Amino acid sequence: MDNTVFEVLRTYDYENLILCQEKSLGLQAIIAIHDTTLGPAAGGVRMYPYDSEQSAINDVLRLARGMTYKGAASGTNLGGGKCVVIGDPKHDKSEAFFRALGRFIERLGGLYIAGEDVGTTAQDMEIIGLETSHVFSLPAEEEVAHFTAFGVVQATRACLQHIYGSADLQGRTVAVQGVGAVGSDVVRRLVEAGATVTVADTDQDKVDHITKTYPVTSAHPDEIHSRPVDVYCPCALGAMLNERTLPELRCKIVCGAANNQLANEGCGDRIAQHGILYAPDYIVNAGGLIAYADGRHPTGFSRQRAMAAVARIYDMTEQVLALAKEQDIPTFRAADRLAEQRIASVRQAKTLATGFVGST
Repeated sequence: MDNTVFEVLRTYDYENLILCQEKSLGLQAIIAIHDTTLGPAAGGVRMYPYDSEQSAINDVLRLARGMTYKGAASGTNLGGGKCVVIGDPKHDKSEAFFRALGRFIERLGGLYIAGEDVGTTAQDMEIIGLETSHVFSLPAEEEVAHFTAFGVVQATRACLQHIYGSADLQGRTVAVQGVGAVGSDVVRRLVEAGATVTVADTDQDKVDHITKTYPVTSAHPDEIHSRPVDVYCPCALGAMLNERTLPELRCKIVCGAANNQLANEGCGDRIAQHGILYAPDYIVNAGGLIAYADGRHPTGFSRQRAMAAVARIYDMTEQVLALAKEQDIPTFRAADRLAEQRIASVRQAKTLATGFVGST
């Protein structure tokens, strides 16, 4: 982002940007709150060795805004937020480190609710939870990756139905980039459904494990996006759809779990011009958030209810594709419109309710 921070906050109507530091522990974290119209800002805690403070700020702002749209489009009563921690998740973690972060989150009084993300685990959330109750949690056996991966496959089926007239994965070719917790579960589901899968990851150990576990082939991470497949499934970090990669795509569909796949809105316009169906990432990867939201149900978390809700990502995807076709706009703009319409309607209802109470 070339603009100043306040210019960005004004342009996209962010509510808060909070910088957190604890010198003795080397903790440097940034929490962004984008919009709380629908409810408290929900978003994972990402730990990554950013090359600069500005890179971390750029990332947390993009991610928080994406969470707003994800929460709105998926039908949850949650707003959008995110936390990024500058550090190496393999070397910089400690109990004191995450307890300190938990105290910062507690000071926000429930404005932000934390969860797992890239570089953090359920165990890290448990430590944060020692200092604050504002942490999403699921039963130990219910990993968020399970729900996210299920949603990715549901969206993929909807895209296949749109392009080929059949949602069947049998015989379809898929290139999965990133085989971490979510990507590896996506691979499992694709293989079980009869798809032919190629995988790639910057961590060769993960690639070796997945190729030994399932009948899949591997490719170099720098060329996985250019494989001639039905579906390219990015499940690593964002901005993989950029000026360099777009001309190299040889797929019919892009549908994956990674956040912020489009490097910029121009790339969203160009991928449509290339005749490639792009499934908006925050629709595709909403499964984890939907499951977390179910944990806030008055009766507690229900796996059956959460899975049924995540299954509706198929219908959400169909709705986005139908609107894009009807209005002749790129799919990412169609998804934004649906999310913005819900936020606007709830904001209006709150305004009317406030005005009514004030007039009595």
